[in-house]
Amino acid sequence: MKKIIKHIDKPLFILSAILFVFGLLMIFSSSNIAAFMKYGASPYNYFIRQSIFLLVSCIFSCIMLHFNTKLYGMVSWIFVTAICIMLGILLVIGKAANYAVSWYDLGFFNIQPSELAKVIMIIWLSRYYEVNQDKLNRYGTSLFPLLIAGIIALLIIFQPDLGTAIIFSLLSFFIFLSVPISKEIKRKIFITGFGLVAVLVLILASSGKAIINGRQLERLNFFRPCDRLLDTGSQVCNGYIAINNGGIFGVGLGSSTQKYLYLPEAHTDFIFAIIIEELGLITGLVLLSAYFYILYRIIKIAKSSYTNRGAVMCYGVAIYIFLHITVNLMGLFGLMPMTGVPLPFMSYGGSYTLCLIVALTLVQRVNIETKLREELMEEKKIKKEKGIKKNKSKKSM
Repeated sequence: MKKIIKHIDKPLFILSAILFVFGLLMIFSSSNIAAFMKYGASPYNYFIRQSIFLLVSCIFSCIMLHFNTKLYGMVSWIFVTAICIMLGILLVIGKAANYAVSWYDLGFFNIQPSELAKVIMIIWLSRYYEVNQDKLNRYGTSLFPLLIAGIIALLIIFQPDLGTAIIFSLLSFFIFLSVPISKEIKRKIFITGFGLVAVLVLILASSGKAIINGRQLERLNFFRPCDRLLDTGSQVCNGYIAINNGGIFGVGLGSSTQKYLYLPEAHTDFIFAIIIEELGLITGLVLLSAYFYILYRIIKIAKSSYTNRGAVMCYGVAIYIFLHITVNLMGLFGLMPMTGVPLPFMSYGGSYTLCLIVALTLVQRVNIETKLREELMEEKKIKKEKGIKKNKSKKSM
């Protein structure tokens, strides 16, 4: 355990811990009114639940840190198969929330398989590309993981969960781009992928389904959303009002007016708007800077990894976090439909909290393995130098 603590990336760990605590505080501030007025629960309801999610996830993280990333890669096939089965069954018996059937209701805790799929795909792809690194110039070998990703993305789309499907697809695609594959193979795969997407659109169009439904299109309100405040622009408009209310320094922690049920998901989708309303634009900019620093630390660990597995894993986690930030904020500002994508470290949610901590744990484990190897190489170097000195002293005698 001492070696694990010694070799974790301290800046990444400390900043992550600070952001989780800050997020917990903002979840309480943004959810206490809705918990009491809308659901008749204790104002501390979401705060307590999120605290439990964090505690359980941290315990899980401590266990994960003791196992090599190679082990996770080896069992990732089992997890990929399980996720496909879970997503398939979900369409039949899943729990509907916010117009999407995305959750299994386990009582106190709702599990979202599509969220788990992102982290599982990161682990599986890192293992797949490591094992097949000498065969990646074969068309079939390179295309296979994208076909698996496409099947999972299709199952997510049918929930329908557009935001998660977008993030999952882009995550798989960008990991693919990070792998050294010939340009000719990538070109063929791009053509194949475009063809598959075209076929999917045609299938959906002929069946009467749409990838973006009317409710999601109504949320595309970047241009003058407040003109439709009482119609379809309410969520984006109220987000703008919250940001405008906050100004530079905010109205004060706990003093938001927009959390009084004007923003229906103030503690999840729109929590960034509440942060700016209560703590100001400066705090929002500091939060964005913290995000960029976390991404920098993860990419730094990826570059120093001595295995392709570790590098791809870290790049995947960086892409995962970046996409969540981008999609959430674009939805908040009306640049794309608000799709229920949580903001890292800030938004309430058990499945996402667990997945984010697992993802960060994978990065820390890669760093630990890199540092342990450097330590071992240094010990071998010292022993070798001592052996050379000993031989020289014998010869001089």
